[in-house]
Amino acid sequence: MTEGTVELACSGVVATVTFNRPAARNAMTWRMYRELGEHCRELADTSQVRAVVFRGAGSEAFVAGTDISQFSAFGDGDDGLAYERQIDQCIVLIEKLPMPTVAAIEGWAVGGGLAIATACDFRVATPGARFGVPIASTVGNTLSMANFARLSSALGLQRVRRMLLLAEMLRADEGLACGFLHQVCESGEIENAVQTLTERLTALAPVTQAVVKEALRRLTVEGLPLDDDLIRRVYGSADFKEGVAAFMARTAPAWTGR
Repeated sequence: MTEGTVELACSGVVATVTFNRPAARNAMTWRMYRELGEHCRELADTSQVRAVVFRGAGSEAFVAGTDISQFSAFGDGDDGLAYERQIDQCIVLIEKLPMPTVAAIEGWAVGGGLAIATACDFRVATPGARFGVPIASTVGNTLSMANFARLSSALGLQRVRRMLLLAEMLRADEGLACGFLHQVCESGEIENAVQTLTERLTALAPVTQAVVKEALRRLTVEGLPLDDDLIRRVYGSADFKEGVAAFMARTAPAWTGR
């Protein structure tokens, strides 16, 4: 399966970042994370773009997490720590974009895909969209402290507990009810909905928007507790190795608690 690409295109004052690996539900490869970071750095340095839309290629998924096959090369907890730091660096670049950002979500927004969507300022989705971090039922890994904070701020602590401890998926109507989603609309209407939203955003004061975004980011993720020990514990565990192997073999993992 190809490594996929992350593509950047501009139309007037609106940029679109597309996760393009539809055959794998746009699951992120290391190459895609690098390209995402490069595009965000480019966007941060321009004054011509007033809003950015993030979307997945095809209608099956926004981003269905990180490609699990890449975890097969992990040897110990330090590999997991490096991975979580890499993800956080990408998410921070999205959060720090000075212009408003919109995630246009069709299908799955899972794991790293949910983190990317949560880093955006607004989310518009179709009724069939699903959101979650089912790591307790898949590979048995964890999130960084910053991503725990982002999800808790956007979704509420108890809903995040359900997502992570019970591996529950959130439906679009639930996401709308709790304020996580700005709008839910049919697939054929999402383009117009996103355009309407970006037109509203680009008509407003850009300096105010940039300052509000940074203030809210600092409230959410600055001054968090350290988490290196937690990440090392999970990624260095026998359960994580079992989870990855079982996922690749398409069998049920046999958790041992070690």
